[in-house]
Amino acid sequence: MKFGVVVFPGSNCDMDMVYVLKNIMNQEVIKLWHKDTDLQNCDFIVLPGGFSYGDYLRSGAIANYSPIMKKVVNHANNGGYVMGICNGFQILCESGLLPGALLHNTNHKFICKNVFLYPTTKNSLITNQYSESAIKIPIAHGEGRFHADEKTLSQIVENDQILFKYCDEKGNITKESNPNGSTLNIAGICNKNRNVFGMMPHPERAADVELNNTDGKILFESILNCVLS
Repeated sequence: MKFGVVVFPGSNCDMDMVYVLKNIMNQEVIKLWHKDTDLQNCDFIVLPGGFSYGDYLRSGAIANYSPIMKKVVNHANNGGYVMGICNGFQILCESGLLPGALLHNTNHKFICKNVFLYPTTKNSLITNQYSESAIKIPIAHGEGRFHADEKTLSQIVENDQILFKYCDEKGNITKESNPNGSTLNIAGICNKNRNVFGMMPHPERAADVELNNTDGKILFESILNCVLS
């Protein structure tokens, strides 16, 4: 399977993602510059975390207008796989590929720490290998509070589009376990067609035994389990 990792000015998690996909998951992966207009026949496009240029206006707002995004949108609309992590999630919401928006954390501070997530469905490309228990994945964001209007939120719930919710170590979804104030503790969602995925936590930072945490590796195993089986 061929993965393409889009690099924006300011991206700082692009090489983390490339390392995991290439060195740990043994997949073909290339970097796509944000001004490129060719996805180079990649099957799966990843928008990595970091700080894209123009975030001072609104996270992902300017990056959404990069030339590569037209191709990414077309790829997704044609059924191709796209995943956005952290800033990449913000860009996907700005592009309209995912519903809702990511707003400032309720404490108005940048948060960088390990959190616990509960995989709320196994019916997705990136969650099918998770069990019904809490996983530990790090976050690093200042604008990660998921929000959607009541109608959109109702559709997200009805269509089983919520992939992960913030929880405590035992898997309890509580107000106290919500690090940024996200509506319904939402940490990750997919689109209605289930080929576009976004999440604020960083699975690529929890996919190497050297980090003493491989909970994130299961996400990549889930992708390969579906696509290569």
